[in-house]
Amino acid sequence: MIKKLLLLIVLLPFALVAYSQVHAYSVAETPWPETLGNHRAVIECQEGKLAHVILFWRRHDRLPEQKRLLILSAGGDTVRHIYRIAVDNERAEFVFEPVSGKGTYYVYYLPWQGRKENGWFAGDYLKPEATPDAAWMQRQGLPASAAQLPLSKVNRLEARTEFDSFYPMEVTATAAELRTLMARHPQKMILFPEDRKFPIRMRDHLPYKWIRSGPAASFSGAAQRNEYYTFQVGVFAAGTPLKGLKVRFGSAPFALTCFNTGGRDSRGVAFTRAPDVAEGTVQPLWIGVDVPENTKPGRYTFTVFIAAEGIPEQQVPVALQVGDKIIAERGDHELWRHSRLRWLNSTLGIDDAVVAPYTALKRNGNTISGSTTAATLGTLGLPESIRPFGTAVLAAPIAFIVETDTGVEKWNAGKPEFINETGGLIRWKVRASNQRLTLDCTGTMEADGYMRFHIAVSGQVRVPIKDIRLQLPLRKSSSKYFMGMGLPGCETPVVYDWKWKGPQDAFWMGDVHAGIFCELRGASYSGPLLNLYHPPPPPAWYNQDKGGFRLYRQGTVQYATVYSGERMLDTTDTLRFEFALLSTPVKQTDTWSQFTNRYYHNGSDPLPKEADLKTGIKIFNVHHANAINPYINYPFITTDTIRAVADTWHKKGMKMKLYYTTRELTNQVPELWALRSLGSEVLADGKGGGYVWLREHLVDHYNPQWFTTIGGYERSDAALLTSGDSRWYNYYIEGLRWLVRYTGIDGLYLDDVSYDRDLLKRMRKVMDGVKPGCIIDLHSNTGFSKGPATQYTEFFPYINKLWFGESFQYNNMSAANWLVEVSGLPFGLMGDMLHGGGNPWRGMVYGMTVRYPWYTEGVSCDPKDIWKVWDDFGIAGAKMVGYWEKDPVVTTDNPAVLATAYIRDNRLLVAVASWAADTVAVKLNINWQRIGWTSKNRFIKAPAIRNFQPEQRFNGEQHILLAPQKGWLFIIDK
Repeated sequence: MIKKLLLLIVLLPFALVAYSQVHAYSVAETPWPETLGNHRAVIECQEGKLAHVILFWRRHDRLPEQKRLLILSAGGDTVRHIYRIAVDNERAEFVFEPVSGKGTYYVYYLPWQGRKENGWFAGDYLKPEATPDAAWMQRQGLPASAAQLPLSKVNRLEARTEFDSFYPMEVTATAAELRTLMARHPQKMILFPEDRKFPIRMRDHLPYKWIRSGPAASFSGAAQRNEYYTFQVGVFAAGTPLKGLKVRFGSAPFALTCFNTGGRDSRGVAFTRAPDVAEGTVQPLWIGVDVPENTKPGRYTFTVFIAAEGIPEQQVPVALQVGDKIIAERGDHELWRHSRLRWLNSTLGIDDAVVAPYTALKRNGNTISGSTTAATLGTLGLPESIRPFGTAVLAAPIAFIVETDTGVEKWNAGKPEFINETGGLIRWKVRASNQRLTLDCTGTMEADGYMRFHIAVSGQVRVPIKDIRLQLPLRKSSSKYFMGMGLPGCETPVVYDWKWKGPQDAFWMGDVHAGIFCELRGASYSGPLLNLYHPPPPPAWYNQDKGGFRLYRQGTVQYATVYSGERMLDTTDTLRFEFALLSTPVKQTDTWSQFTNRYYHNGSDPLPKEADLKTGIKIFNVHHANAINPYINYPFITTDTIRAVADTWHKKGMKMKLYYTTRELTNQVPELWALRSLGSEVLADGKGGGYVWLREHLVDHYNPQWFTTIGGYERSDAALLTSGDSRWYNYYIEGLRWLVRYTGIDGLYLDDVSYDRDLLKRMRKVMDGVKPGCIIDLHSNTGFSKGPATQYTEFFPYINKLWFGESFQYNNMSAANWLVEVSGLPFGLMGDMLHGGGNPWRGMVYGMTVRYPWYTEGVSCDPKDIWKVWDDFGIAGAKMVGYWEKDPVVTTDNPAVLATAYIRDNRLLVAVASWAADTVAVKLNINWQRIGWTSKNRFIKAPAIRNFQPEQRFNGEQHILLAPQKGWLFIIDK
């Protein structure tokens, strides 16, 4: 750690007389109070009434003249009178009246005030200090006397912590120094090779470090065998903008990569890029050198060639000394090496392999079968039959209808041609045509039943289009419930119309045992439409707001139709429609896991207490923003701690899962500046602002997100928005494998993520490849994602458990809403409640409680009391039969009171909950024959459960009172 003076005391030829334009830089031995600001100058005042200071602070933050100068004596007294002579980014000149005579004074030049507010940083820098009053100015003879005052000595500039320091790569060159440099090096493109220990941070300024060294003719470094070595070349557009920057490598003994000019995207597709560099700015180029383990020690050379349009190619000779030591894991254990940058181009998990728990697809003619669903292809390559777990969903084939000025188009179509077949994916294509139009359909089906279709419609002549629509005809028996396209989970309306608005692009229609999900694709972003990601709607479907969605029923058929409206199709046009289908449920519901693998979830204090183990908890989640996992979506800084915690709790029979996603990224990430060099590929562009550290170092072109103080403001976590689909996904996948391998975590806790199912499949492959049986639970906020069950349906094949609870108003939700959007049951999943402790009576109808200790005492039920009933009854081994079944075990004589039965050999646990507006008296109707019991009047026992129900016994024929929004939990013995 750099704690002593970082000497930068080199006098320039044009230095002021008896005063250097470059100060010494250091890091404070003991950090001062954070709101004084992260930077200060240490001034030594001599005898005299006034101190005259010229401070060459060389800053690159915005508008330094609009920020306060706060001067304190060594004893802590505040200077009242400060007269500013000049303040800009290069320097400050001012006069102040020492309040304590001669001695040391501290000039804090970035003081601020603020706080964490609703997860964000709310605050700003202090406004400039008050201008001295005229009487004081007159007494001091200012401004005239300033020129005669001797200069006070600037001992050094200090950063509050090493992380806050500007030294050396953010200590800016002055305009005069830059002019001198450019005069000495008149070429339009100037190259500055730089070691990885000094990441290039500034884009709009040159660091003074480069003024001292000048452009280097070559670069040399030292690597170890098996190391992925990295270094940089800063490209300065000195006299003109640089268009189409290109990098190539001469003959080299190693594989070389420039991350800024190419790589592999999140789908594994190779790409190249030729960045532009605005005049007067710097483009860092990060270069990776893949040194194999079998490399012989010695000196190796190669050349990096850099050019731009109209700019002669320049070269950087590189000499790399390879030592005899073999480094572990390519150097990944030492973050400063930046060896993990190679993860950006990883293709790990990008293949068509079958992902557990699914089995390989099989094809028989036009029928494709997997472990959960079978689909038969018909006209145009679209499904004419979809059968999840053997239950037919469709009442007729899915239709893609093109209606023109002459009516609905008829097609001459061939049979589907199967062009790729593996166990994990089958692909086919169909071409159809008539005298005026051509239609090309490409479809795929994956092992979990997910189908994706691309349809291209082109004209051989100019054709007026009245409408192009997708029509899904579902059986009435398989379309009882609906969600999406502006509707929450509900009973399917007979008629419903919707136009494109809000974060909606998908719908689901079905019942618990059979349904179908449809997502309309083709936009620039295909992940969940969270409030941070609202791309334009898919253009072909949207059609300038002429498209929409319609539900209607004809007889026993429920139609869901997506239409796109009128347009003119020219011969040069091709309309591209994309959509995806997923039959549900995606798996068989695992009630044993739901009732056995109980969660402890406490964000700020993630570790259970020893006494908590008695509740039967089996899994705990470690959120971010705590001592174990402090920094959002970058757990690699504390991996030793994570591993120690996992080891400890594994010995206690507990599993540990970690918060780790991609939507935001902490400012603490060591690769921050390398990612910044990629423009907005990984870190989203934005207007800046947020926590002061971001304003001082990133300055602009970023989008601030969540803010968390870690140990006060020490190394605070100031998150940045990521750009969605990018090579950071590849890094994330490699990082996930690394975490499972080296820390022993048992899975992930996902909290409203922005990536799509393709990345989730990679995640599942990677985790199971290291540690089979890893667990993923998914949390969402309905106010955040506007219907998470719709947003995340495509994730469900690879999720173990749901926690759709934040902002859910459980007491106001219909039973259909509970079933479809919260419970997970129609999809083969189960979940937990959250907001306000949930509604424990209604929750038990769906096999749900809150997580421990996530409840509101006295308002809702402490889950451990219900869990005790579970254990006493043996619910993990019971069969769950809910009111939604065609032949339920328990019903009531009031349709607003619903019941679920949990059946064991000789016992019956019945959950009853009311959706009635008033207190009602109901009688239970039990289908004894359904469970193989003889019909007779039995006593019904209600065990005492704190904050849930008193102990009570009822006669089987007795009417039972239920208050609004409440219920009972009964046990009946055979």
